[in-house]
Amino acid sequence: MGAEFAFKFFLLYLVLVMCVDGKGGARDDSQSEGMHGEPVHVHDHPSSHMDHMDHSLLVFFTLNDLKVGRTMPIYFPKKDPSKSPRLLPREDANSIPFSYEKFPYLLQFFSFSNGSPQAIAMEDTLRACEIKPIKGEVKFCATSLESMLDFVQGILGLESRFKVVSTTYLTESSILLQNYTILEVPKEVPAPKMVACHTMTYPYAVFYCHSQGTKNKVFMVSLIGENGDRVEALAVCHLDTSQWSRNHVSFKVLGIEPGSSDVCHFFPEDNLVYVPMPTMSNNLINVM
Repeated sequence: MGAEFAFKFFLLYLVLVMCVDGKGGARDDSQSEGMHGEPVHVHDHPSSHMDHMDHSLLVFFTLNDLKVGRTMPIYFPKKDPSKSPRLLPREDANSIPFSYEKFPYLLQFFSFSNGSPQAIAMEDTLRACEIKPIKGEVKFCATSLESMLDFVQGILGLESRFKVVSTTYLTESSILLQNYTILEVPKEVPAPKMVACHTMTYPYAVFYCHSQGTKNKVFMVSLIGENGDRVEALAVCHLDTSQWSRNHVSFKVLGIEPGSSDVCHFFPEDNLVYVPMPTMSNNLINVM
């Protein structure tokens, strides 16, 4: 269930986008829930269909979609950096319990009322962080930069050099969903091992970091939106989905079965992937 919870809370981030500021309130930008079949172009179907589709699910695709000229609707959430919580120093993070067992205490500590959007998001995050990983997966919720880097080094190697890759928005835009077209041959980031870190909804910055033993591919994809927006998008493709639950949301979105196809997804701007530094001079290679 670990990988499924990673996806669940990756989507929770997309759906809620709750920006918690200090001990204060949060902004709830939740979208309506709903899952349909294969991804569709925004203008290919009447608005009534799109109104019933959870737009935040439009981040999934397959390797076959990674072709120059391919157009697909993609949801890229935007967050105000000034309102986004920051990673605490290790000493400060360690001074605050991070455990579902301490949830009642944490509600009082952060002055959240039970049942509030902030409390629900915090409870979900704590539960997700304590779920056992699936076979072949290692997971960790980092509450400080130091703890995140310790986990990454433990996966990639204590003596290894590594880099972090992420999505970059090259233009400023308030449009969250639009059709994007692949401009160039997507470039694969060499990643014999990788650690993906997803932002979680919490009063301070928490990253759900995990690494899977199954094979994955990492890509940087140059996109242009129908509104002219440019994005250098980070995408990860999971090549073996045979162990995933049939209820996994990506299967519903793509209309596929577990193990029948790879599953890829784009990362929002504040999610990170750590990969070993390549030994070759050219650190990006073309897909084709």
